[in-house]
Amino acid sequence: MIEELGAGEVLGHQALIPVGSRDPDGRPTVPVAGVRCGHPLVYPLADADLPGPWAARQRVAGCRYLGVLLAFDLDPLPEGRHYSAARFDVTLTGPGSRAVRLDEDGDSLGVTYEGEAASAVAVRTVAAVRARPGWLRRLTGRAGAPRAWVTGVQSATFGWAYDDPAGELLVPRNFGMHAVLEVPAGTTEVTGLISVQAEVSGGRGRQVGEVGEAVAFTEPVAPEQRPEPGGATVRLCMAADVAGYSRRRNDETERIQERLVELLSRARRVAGIGDAEVRPQPNGDGQFTVLPAGLDESVVIPLLLAELSAGLREVNTGAAPADRFRLRVALHRGLIKEGSNGWIGTAPIAVHRILDSPGLRRALAENTGAGYVLGVPDMLYRDVLVHGDGPPPPAELVAMTVDLPDKDFREQCWLWVEAGR
Repeated sequence: MIEELGAGEVLGHQALIPVGSRDPDGRPTVPVAGVRCGHPLVYPLADADLPGPWAARQRVAGCRYLGVLLAFDLDPLPEGRHYSAARFDVTLTGPGSRAVRLDEDGDSLGVTYEGEAASAVAVRTVAAVRARPGWLRRLTGRAGAPRAWVTGVQSATFGWAYDDPAGELLVPRNFGMHAVLEVPAGTTEVTGLISVQAEVSGGRGRQVGEVGEAVAFTEPVAPEQRPEPGGATVRLCMAADVAGYSRRRNDETERIQERLVELLSRARRVAGIGDAEVRPQPNGDGQFTVLPAGLDESVVIPLLLAELSAGLREVNTGAAPADRFRLRVALHRGLIKEGSNGWIGTAPIAVHRILDSPGLRRALAENTGAGYVLGVPDMLYRDVLVHGDGPPPPAELVAMTVDLPDKDFREQCWLWVEAGR
C-alpha cells in the first residue's frame, strides 16, 4: 500500500483543467481532476558513486551530480472513472543544469522489490529517502500498472509518461520518479517548473486535463546521508543451471557436475577472478557464486560470457542434439553480506528467481541451438550492458518481465539467447 503525500511533503495542489476548454470569459472550465506535487528531494552523489564517464566529466568540466526524487498523487475519481494516461514533465531553470539519467522505476535505478539497493547510486537514494518515509515504495514495480516512458535525457526538460495503448492496464494515482542531474559545481539549490497532464476515462468518455500554470520549485541540496552501516557491499551474483539434468543416468550426472564446475571456474579465471577469490555453492545441476567486490563489470561480464560460450562449444563438439550440454544463466547485483549460514541480501534470491523464471526456461527450450540463455535485471542492463559491445550485444537483448506472484517477486529483466556458434 502506497501512502498519500503528507501535508509537509506537498509543494502544491493543482487542478487539471480540460485542454483547450475555457468559458466565454476565458476562464478555465470545471477541472477534470487534480494533482498534488511533492517537494522534489535533491541529494548529492559521492564521487565514488559515479560511473567512469561522469567522474571524468566532473573533473574536466567542473560540474557535480545530484540525485532527485519526485512524487505525485492524482486525486481520487468518482466511481466509474479512472486514469488512463498521465504525464509529468520537469524543466530545470538553473543555468547549465540537465538530466543525464532518468529511471523508469526502481528496477532501472537498482532498488529491489524489497527496497534494498543494488547499485552505488541506489545506495545513496535509499539513504536520502529516509527523510521521506514511504517514497521508496513508489519506485518499486507494480503488477497491472504500465511502466513509464521517459523523454528528455541529456536536456533541461525531461519527463515520464504512463499509458497503455492496449487499454489492459490501469494507470495508478501515486507516482515516484528518480533522475540524476548534472549541475555546475557549487550548486546548492535546484530550481525548475513542473507540468502535469492526465487523461480520465469512463462515464462521459475521455477527458484530458493539465495544470493551468506550471508549478515552480526551489529545493536545496540535502546534506549527504551516509548509508547505514551493516558490513554489506554491492556485489555481482551469478547462478547457472544445467538443462535436462534430471533425465540423465547417475554416471552421466557425475560427468555433468564435473563439466559444470570446470566450465564456470575457467570462465571466471579468464575474466580475472581467481578460484581463491570465490566460494561457489554447488547444487547438483547448478551453481551459485557471489563474485568479489569492486569488479569492473563492463570488463568482467563480457569476458565471463565469451569464455562460457567457448567452453560450451568445446564440450558440445560432436555431441548428439539430445546429449548437448546447455545452461540457463542469470546475473544480479545488490547489497550482500555473508551470514553464518549463507549470503544475506535480496540479490542471491533475485538471481535464482530469474534463473528459474518461465521466460528463461522457455527461451532455452525454443532455441535448441543455443549453448545457454542469460537473464539479467534492468539496472544491470542500463548500468553496464547497454554501453558495451558484448557479449551480450545490446541489440540482441530482449525485455521481459519476471512476475512470480506466489513468490512475491516482480522485476523488469532482459533476456539474451546465446547463438551457440
